[in-house]
Amino acid sequence: MTCLQVLLAIIFPPLAVVDRGCGSMTIVFLLTLCGWIPGVIGALIILNKNN
Repeated sequence: MTCLQVLLAIIFPPLAVVDRGCGSMTIVFLLTLCGWIPGVIGALIILNKNN
């Protein structure tokens, strides 16, 4: 997780997880539609996972 990804996760969460695959991006996008904070939390959780 880089500083740029964290910044993108705060500003626009789906863009931060675009390199993690379509499923992760869709989940974060739907969470962002429900509210900005759930989208940010979801993006940070996905970015924090090790591959």
